Parts: sequence; C-alpha cells; structure tokens
Amino acid sequence: MAIAAPPRRPIEHAEQALVGTFLDGTFPPGSVLPAERELAPQLGVTRPTLREALRRLERDGWIRIQQGKPTQVTDFWREGGLNVLGGLVRYGHRLPPHIIPNLLEARRALAPAYTLAAVERGAPEVAALLEGHVSLPDEAGAYAIFDWEVHHALTLASGNPVYTLILNGFSGIYERVATMYFAQPEAREASRGFYGALLEVTRLGDAAAAERLTRAVMHGSIALWRRANAGPAACPEADPEACPEADPEACPEAAER
Repeated sequence: MAIAAPPRRPIEHAEQALVGTFLDGTFPPGSVLPAERELAPQLGVTRPTLREALRRLERDGWIRIQQGKPTQVTDFWREGGLNVLGGLVRYGHRLPPHIIPNLLEARRALAPAYTLAAVERGAPEVAALLEGHVSLPDEAGAYAIFDWEVHHALTLASGNPVYTLILNGFSGIYERVATMYFAQPEAREASRGFYGALLEVTRLGDAAAAERLTRAVMHGSIALWRRANAGPAACPEADPEACPEADPEACPEAAER
C-alpha cells in the first residue's frame, strides 16, 4: 500500500488515507486491517496517532474495533450513516462511479417533498432566488452553485430542519458532482426550464404542481446522466424504470412527445 507523506495534521492524513483504501477496495467491507505496528509505518504516522485516527473512523462507522481481535472494515454502504457521507465529502477524492447516480436518486426521493412543503408555506425568498436564473451564465460551475442555492433555500422554506441537515450532509460533494452533471448542455437546458417553471408555480402558490414538476425533473436528471455515461442503450424508451422520462406519470411532457 503506497501512501503519500503525511501533511501537517497526521491524524487527518491517516483518516484520509484509510478511507481511500476502503473506497478503492484495498480494504473492502468485511476485510481486516493490518496490526497497528505494521499499519502505522505504512501511513507514515506514529502508533498513538494511528490509534486516534482509528477511534475516529470507528465513531463514524467505517470500522469495528474489538479488544483482542483484528480491526474490521464495516459494511459501511449498508450500516453507515451521515458520518460516512461526511467522510466521503472530506476524503473521497476518488469517488466510486456509482455515487453520482445514487446522489441523484436520493435527490429524486427528497426534493419533491421539500418543494411541496416550501410552496405550501409560501416561499417568497425562493421565488426571489429563482428570478436569478434568467441571468445565469451558461457554465457548469455557475449552474452547480445556483442549483445548490435553490435546493438549500427550498429545504429552509419547507419548515423541516431535517431536510436541511440531510442536504447539508452533501454540501462538500454537491458542487463537485453537480459540476460534472452540468457539464452536459442538455442538463443545463433542462434545469433552466425547471427554474423558470418552478418560479411560475411558486408565484401562483400551486404546491401540488411544484411537487409534480420537481419529481418529473428529478427523474429526468437521472435519465440524462445515464444517457451521457452509458449511451442510448442505457435508457430504452420502452422501460420506464430505466428511463423515467418515458413514464407519463413521472413526466407528462414525455407523454406528449
């Protein structure tokens, strides 16, 4: 295991290096870590520093430490919580390929609900923010930042702080993932239409329409990502599960096409 020299904060270096080995399969879920006397020099840190890093990783759900037994990597994709997500944000420089569609699916599950709640409660601050979409530069980075601001404002306006806490858990990774997504011109075009349509229904106070619109667009974002990364075969029009844009209930506009 080749590890770069530790930076100024050895504990953070050890954490980052170990999380990297969990994600790249060097130490997959269920595997055991080498003994501290072997692992510490591999990481370039002292054993007390390694011990503290391991305690942090156990606290966050990455590993399981049992007295007298080897330290085991947990099945963190199944057993982990927001702390694991936080670790991905801080240390997941080489993100697993499935993480982007997974994040898009999570947004699809949550966004319609907090958008409905926000518009039901009245969301003048959301409408004011959405007005800015007309002057949004046609650049992936600008769209990534604006999209975060819109969704964050919607969670705040929903009145349910849990939505905001969940979204904030993605804060460090959201812009990176969104910039990759918005590198597609089709994605920017779709979101520009979404912002304009959401502004209209928000001004009208039509919460049900806002929910339907958001659900359709979130479905569509997954289809766009699949097509861009796997070609046309990844989105057969005959399969609504594979291509939600073809599902008339999820996206009425698709039925008209």
